[in-house]
Amino acid sequence: MPSFQNLVTSLQNCLIADDQASENICKKLGIVIDKLLESSRSSVKRCQERRLEEAAQLLTRIPEAELRALEETRLLLLVRLLLSMQLHMVRISTGFRKVDQMLQHLAKVDHQVVLKETQECLDSTVRAEQILSFEDLQRVSMFLEESAVGHEVFQHSHLSLLTKLSKSFPVVLRQQPLRDGPMCYLAAKACLQMFQLLSGEVAPLVWGEKEDSPAMQVILQALMDVILGQCCNRDTRLLAGTAVAMLINTAPDDRAGAAAAWSLLQVSHSEPWLLTVGVLQARCSPTGEDGVDMLAISKGLLTCCRPLILLSSHLDATETSLLLNGLFPLVHALCEQKMDRLYFAFEVLTLWLKKVKERLADLWTMTGVRLLPDGSSLQKELIHIIWTNAESPVSGVSDFVRGAFSLLLDLYDMDCEQFCDTNKPLYFTLLKRVIKLPWECKTKYQRLCSLLPYLGTDTVMDQYPEIPTHLLKCLSTNHLSPCGSELYRCLILQHRRELCDGPQSLSRTETDLASQWSKRWRLFLHEALTSDVTLLQNNSSALLLPCTIQVFPSAVGHLLASLDPFTPGHLHAWACIMSSYRATTLHSPWALQGSSSFETLQLALGSADDKVRLAAVHLLCCSPKTKVAPQTEEVSMMKVFIQQNLNSDSSSFRQHLQAAVKKFLVRIRDGCLAQIRGQKSKKKGDAVHSDGTQDALEQGIGFVEWLGQLPYGYLAPGHSYQRKKTALLLLSAVLETCTDTWSPDKKKGQPPANMGSLVNVARQRGQWDFTCRTKQLVLISCLEDSTNEIRELSAGLLLRFFPPRFPDDVAAALLARTKNFLCSPRVQEAQMGALMMKVLLQKSEDQLQDCRNNSSIAVSGGSTPNISSAVKFLIRELEEHYVATKADMMCAARTKPVHGVLSALQRCLIETPCSVYDTLDHSLTIEMLNLLENLSQLLLGVLYGDLVASATEKDAPPSFCDMGNAISSLIAQSSGGDQGDGEECVLLSEEHSLVLTCCWVSLKEIGIFLGSLVEKIYSESKPGKCLLTKDDLMRSSRIFKNILLKCRHWGAVEGCCVGFTKFCTSLLSNSDAEISDIPAHMLKEGLQVVESPRLTSVTRRAAGLPMLILCVVSAEEACKSRPLLTHTMHSLLHTAQTPLPKNWDQTLDLPQVCAVHTLQAMVRGSGLGVAVLQFAPAVAILSLTLLSSPCWAMRNAALQLYSSLCSRMLGQRPSSEEAGPTQHSMSPTAFFLHYPALQPFLLGELRGAAQDLQNPSNKAKLHLQPSLFPVLTLLAQLQPGVQDSSETLSDFLPPLLQLSASPIYSVRVMASKALVAITPPSDYMSILVKLAAQLPGPEERCCHNQLHGQLLQIRAILEKALYLYSAPSADLTEVLRGVEVSLWLVTAAQRCPLVRAAYLAVVDQLRTFCSEAYLSKLCDILKQEFQTPQKELQVGLTSFHKQTVHFLCADLTWACQIWDNFSRVNPELRFSLVTWLMDGRGLNQRSLREVIQRMLQSNLREALLSHSVGYRSTYLAALAAVMTGSDSISPHHLPLSAPLEEPLLLECLNMLLGDLENQRGGPEFLSQALLVASLLLIQLSDYRIKISMFQRWCSILECQRSPSAPEMLRMKCAEALCLAGVPLMSLGESRIMIRVIHTGLYLLQDQSQQVRMRTSSFTSILHHMHRGETQTRVHQVQVNQALPLLLDLLLEKYWDATGTLEVLLSHLPQTDLRSVLREASETGCSSLYEQDEANVFAEPSVMSAHVLPYLLQMANRYSESSALTQSLKAWAEESAAQVIDSLKFYKELQSGLFSPAETLTPVWLALLRNPRLHSALCGLLTRALFLVWLWKSSDDVERICDPSSLHLTLQELCSLLCRNGVHFPSALTSAVAGDLPV
Repeated sequence: MPSFQNLVTSLQNCLIADDQASENICKKLGIVIDKLLESSRSSVKRCQERRLEEAAQLLTRIPEAELRALEETRLLLLVRLLLSMQLHMVRISTGFRKVDQMLQHLAKVDHQVVLKETQECLDSTVRAEQILSFEDLQRVSMFLEESAVGHEVFQHSHLSLLTKLSKSFPVVLRQQPLRDGPMCYLAAKACLQMFQLLSGEVAPLVWGEKEDSPAMQVILQALMDVILGQCCNRDTRLLAGTAVAMLINTAPDDRAGAAAAWSLLQVSHSEPWLLTVGVLQARCSPTGEDGVDMLAISKGLLTCCRPLILLSSHLDATETSLLLNGLFPLVHALCEQKMDRLYFAFEVLTLWLKKVKERLADLWTMTGVRLLPDGSSLQKELIHIIWTNAESPVSGVSDFVRGAFSLLLDLYDMDCEQFCDTNKPLYFTLLKRVIKLPWECKTKYQRLCSLLPYLGTDTVMDQYPEIPTHLLKCLSTNHLSPCGSELYRCLILQHRRELCDGPQSLSRTETDLASQWSKRWRLFLHEALTSDVTLLQNNSSALLLPCTIQVFPSAVGHLLASLDPFTPGHLHAWACIMSSYRATTLHSPWALQGSSSFETLQLALGSADDKVRLAAVHLLCCSPKTKVAPQTEEVSMMKVFIQQNLNSDSSSFRQHLQAAVKKFLVRIRDGCLAQIRGQKSKKKGDAVHSDGTQDALEQGIGFVEWLGQLPYGYLAPGHSYQRKKTALLLLSAVLETCTDTWSPDKKKGQPPANMGSLVNVARQRGQWDFTCRTKQLVLISCLEDSTNEIRELSAGLLLRFFPPRFPDDVAAALLARTKNFLCSPRVQEAQMGALMMKVLLQKSEDQLQDCRNNSSIAVSGGSTPNISSAVKFLIRELEEHYVATKADMMCAARTKPVHGVLSALQRCLIETPCSVYDTLDHSLTIEMLNLLENLSQLLLGVLYGDLVASATEKDAPPSFCDMGNAISSLIAQSSGGDQGDGEECVLLSEEHSLVLTCCWVSLKEIGIFLGSLVEKIYSESKPGKCLLTKDDLMRSSRIFKNILLKCRHWGAVEGCCVGFTKFCTSLLSNSDAEISDIPAHMLKEGLQVVESPRLTSVTRRAAGLPMLILCVVSAEEACKSRPLLTHTMHSLLHTAQTPLPKNWDQTLDLPQVCAVHTLQAMVRGSGLGVAVLQFAPAVAILSLTLLSSPCWAMRNAALQLYSSLCSRMLGQRPSSEEAGPTQHSMSPTAFFLHYPALQPFLLGELRGAAQDLQNPSNKAKLHLQPSLFPVLTLLAQLQPGVQDSSETLSDFLPPLLQLSASPIYSVRVMASKALVAITPPSDYMSILVKLAAQLPGPEERCCHNQLHGQLLQIRAILEKALYLYSAPSADLTEVLRGVEVSLWLVTAAQRCPLVRAAYLAVVDQLRTFCSEAYLSKLCDILKQEFQTPQKELQVGLTSFHKQTVHFLCADLTWACQIWDNFSRVNPELRFSLVTWLMDGRGLNQRSLREVIQRMLQSNLREALLSHSVGYRSTYLAALAAVMTGSDSISPHHLPLSAPLEEPLLLECLNMLLGDLENQRGGPEFLSQALLVASLLLIQLSDYRIKISMFQRWCSILECQRSPSAPEMLRMKCAEALCLAGVPLMSLGESRIMIRVIHTGLYLLQDQSQQVRMRTSSFTSILHHMHRGETQTRVHQVQVNQALPLLLDLLLEKYWDATGTLEVLLSHLPQTDLRSVLREASETGCSSLYEQDEANVFAEPSVMSAHVLPYLLQMANRYSESSALTQSLKAWAEESAAQVIDSLKFYKELQSGLFSPAETLTPVWLALLRNPRLHSALCGLLTRALFLVWLWKSSDDVERICDPSSLHLTLQELCSLLCRNGVHFPSALTSAVAGDLPV
């Protein structure tokens, strides 16, 4: 067939119209051809599909009559053109179907032409002499399945196709790459399609009475060979199984098909067997025992065989069936096999249960008995399989298990109904079993969901009343929240069904139904929504609310009725409820609470809590119908909200804000489009409607215009990262939503088809110019941002939405900057240059053509000019860098450091949409490869210190010391001599850092680039064309090997691994055996390196060697049997187990240690997933055994390996914000089910350790068993209380109980935890009784270690047992008796404090069950301990004191008595008491707080004189905690007890303030001292002294608010403002209050979010009290609202006070433009790393915009106060000249930088990135506007120039700056424009 292009040309030539009728059809076909051409030229799949869709629509709209009128030649060419396109689309099924749709339309016109051409097209494939190629198989498969005419063709030529397949299949199976690759898969797929789609043609060849078909015989044999393991690709084997089953299903006779199916079940045999399918036979020889063969057969039979075959009996056994007796044993065996096949096994089990359910009636008829009678073996086996595998760590298995459980319950229900069994005892048995599971067990809730429909909600809730409590815990735990919410949804759905189906269902309204829901669930949901636990709050609002309102719509009233916006948590709940109501019911929520809804929404939008604001803005933005435009109030609130939330610290908040704004913009866009459509359809006379439409359009278009302009004012360098990131996200939202740019890489979110009409309307109004030059300049300047996220976002927006070409001056300036950055030694700047080169490549061809013209490299004719020229330019640059590095490494590291050019090459070749084959040819690729190889050798030689040594085959990297010496020697040589014999510096010099950074970053970039290049080359490879040969790939592999094995720097190794994994993945998936063997060869070499001894010590976990091995193994296809992984693990295990040589040297490397480190890398590698778990038992046993090695390096490596393996084996650890369990989610039963080999080994280790303890000769001796503690740690991490008593691991209990006597404390503790995990809940009480009975009497001899261990075990089990058995029982009474009798254990007679503490902890657990007499006696003993002085130091005494304080203070009476005696107890107990207080206890009871506060205040002086800084800090923290309580934001907070006496108070205050002023005691002590001093200041009564002290206090705050002060102190400054700043308002001291407000303004700009939040609390309190609000709770406002509130208060109360003007002006940045220019003119990097500002959050330009309105307000009040008049006049006289001078200087600057055409220059582009320029300009504009307004407001201020002319100058300045890429905040631009914000 001619090529597509030739066909297009021929058809276009034929479509020359001869008459008017022909011209019409030719014109239509011409458009279709153009669409087909566009599709063929595009390389993006979605673009191709879109163009084909358009072509299909155009062609199918042409009437058949017009097509019939076409000449035969034209029609024939059109059919051939479409067939050529269809052949081109065989890899894209959707595109293929679009073309076939067009062909079918033509077939209606002339079916024979289409059929004939399709047959000729396919005959070349089927009738060719050579075997089917990969492309041929693709073509056959696609035409069989997707082409109607193709199917018809193959019906006629099926014999030829079968013959072709029979010849191809054996050839494929003989070659390993073809056998294990996609070729074999496609062959099996083609067979399956033929058996399924051409069953009528295939059946006679298989089931006919004539001789069998040789082709079918070969095909069947090949398919069985694939199934039985000749192919290692799992997916291919499964597909082959389905194909064979489909072949059996073609049997015209059910008995023949059944016989073949039964014959196929021999697959479980281990001996060779013969398969008979009709007249065909296949000899089957199993090659392995991996179970995939049984999987393939069972899945195929269940999927393909018709019911009569599945129900068929075997031979004469009429009561048997293939489904029950043939397939179930196979399925059961599969579910018991290795875990890496478990997913597919349970998929097959689910299929089997579904088939049984479908044919259950037939099975009853066949057998005449129940399928699942209670106690039957089938029922037991199914329950056992499902129950034991529910906790499988294999991904996806739990979902299948849940589905299988539901199917089983359904089958049982149908079984019982059929045989009239109404009791259905299985449900109740399973319910009891489920209830016994602990709440942490995920499967508990899944099984309850399945049981619920059969038992009903009342039964489940009555039997399991703890459901609400446990659901709250689930929703507080990440991995349990989905199953917990699903159970809640099932419960309320079932509850509604029961209510609606009940006796009173007809009379119940929605309100009645909601009332029933409220009785059971309202309090539960209210608690969840208003909880302090973030996870619980989020999960309940996201998971519970929607389903609640969906099931019970009227429940919203019950939920809202109990909320108070001023109560913590309620505002968030309100917003979530309203939002869910709006989204679920499609109704407006504003009518639910009347006018108060918007007021509450305003509160929520201004809340300090991010969660509340997000919930509120989601409510504001969401709408069930997108075409419902926002109301005016909503638009106004949205504008305010966006401006106040641009600088959030939370990345999540920013993402959610962008999503919300997108929803809002979609509403606006769709609403405006609806208005435009309405305008076109409405009547002309409807003037009222027209006005409303115009208003709505004006509002929508105006909002988008405002939002499109807003981000550009905040993208200058002086703004914080948070603000710039948010601005770019918002800009992205605008451009994605409100432009007609179609994105081919997105499936959703594309603009509407009529978006252009709205854009045109907006453009006609002079708006929505989103891509003008000035905005483009802003984004270009962002390409030089210091953060990668800002750079990438800006580049993405430029490439997607802005014009395809840069203006010439912009491109030239950008190219100059790019070249400089590519040569920068700073990695960050080099990355900037690389990104800028990528953008230039796609936006400016001319400039890059100039680069090419200036180079000596010619562009080949076949490559894309602009991209090829850029690549050649970069290769030339890379060669220059290589030459420079080879000549002078030191100079090159500073001026040509290689890595920038490498990064640019990667971006230009890999990240651009152009094909690499259009950019490179073989010679250019080889040139690059040579450069990369030479560079890697050179850089490794620098690190070696010897270029020759680095090029040898020695695979050991130099040590860090060797690398340091090599670089130092290089520096010395470049400086012309030795470095001298001076004192060695521990810090790296600047030169050393330059060289090291240049080497490791360049090596990393080489690895990443080379791997990505190979990946792209092979992903875009075409038949017979590849840019890399085998030799090239071998050279590439050596580059990777050298970097990984000869470089120790982890950054280089880690980065190189990214590229190496891509390299290996591309090669392993290649069909060429020689190429796919390269990674295996590298793996073999790596394993040889592991096994060979080295000469140097390898740190960093064997350096890059484990990563080399891991990358190769991870690249192996997951669908294959992973032979490389198996070989690697066996080899590493063998090496690690090899005994150490007798003369081993600990300073040298050991192969065994390297093998263990490599095993650790394998276990931790995320790419391997669960595949490595099949080796887990062997690895665990190895690591535990190696802990006894005499070599420290071996023990260290083994411990790391064991830790990584445990994390992998145990699966997901629960994540909860509450003090949740420390265990993983796997039970002991499930753990040992999946790893059975570990059970005897772990048990043996425990028994060995226990026996050592029981040996009398070992008493009082310390015998270490290195594996003991790790074993106990593993057992302790298992989830306790999951196993039933029938499944107990009872053999573990005796050794664990015996280990209580271990002399090692940590072993005793861990043994108690392991005992709880292993013991079944039913045995808790019996073990407690046994342990309590063993407690010794006072006269008995005992081992303290054993006694301590027993008490620890009693306490650990009690904690779980009391949770399960809250009511006292006989066993618990016996335990209690044993504990009370042993009271002597807490007395002084027991000499061990640890034992006394452990006994007291046990009593604390049993406190509620103990008698009053016993507790009283115990209390007396403990009080006596408080009075007894300690004579000697005892180990564990502190622990006993802490436990004593905790026990006694739990009782209010006892606590008051102890604190009353605080001054008389010994110092150790005092410290324990204040520590107890700091743990958050004792603050809830008011009477106790009064006692504590009185005692702490009275002893304050003594505490401050203590020599222990730790005690002083803790004491002050305790005093502050008890004085402030938990509500430090309350405006009515007062001390609880009387203040100190004035002299003592003054003395303490002086001491505290003196320490603060002199910085004595460290940050922690000073922080607490500041807090306590603030609290004591309030208690002063003498006004004069009070003012004096407050002055000192203000000075301290002003000192500690500095960004350089410790964050802890800045935080306490904010808290001090909350405590003491508010009472200052009542003093009437304006000077002090101004200083306080000034400090507040500084702290509101602090870098720490916590500091800003606490300062916001201070502002909220001030605002609350200033307004005289009546609420007792303060609504804490957001930080960005607090700033204007504080400024409002400053101007409202102190506008004329001395110092107010200075406060405002102090927040304006300086305007020294000359120093900015000097700084910008300094080229080059002074250091490798750039110094950050002390406060990166502060934004001078934003602060200028905040301050400006208040300055103008002061100017307006110029004449109202003489003091203010003097201040303003003085400032004007002092500053006017400087402001005018700065403006004149800028005029001179602009004349020097810009030509009349305002051409962009590199100098100006550099200035745009100077953060001080933007700040200085903002400060200048603010001062100038203030001056203008001051001159306009007063006549007596001296004027240097006319205010109007100055204002005009400002406007001209801003206009010029805006045109050249400088944008200001909207407040400044509005003021300059004349809209002054006063």
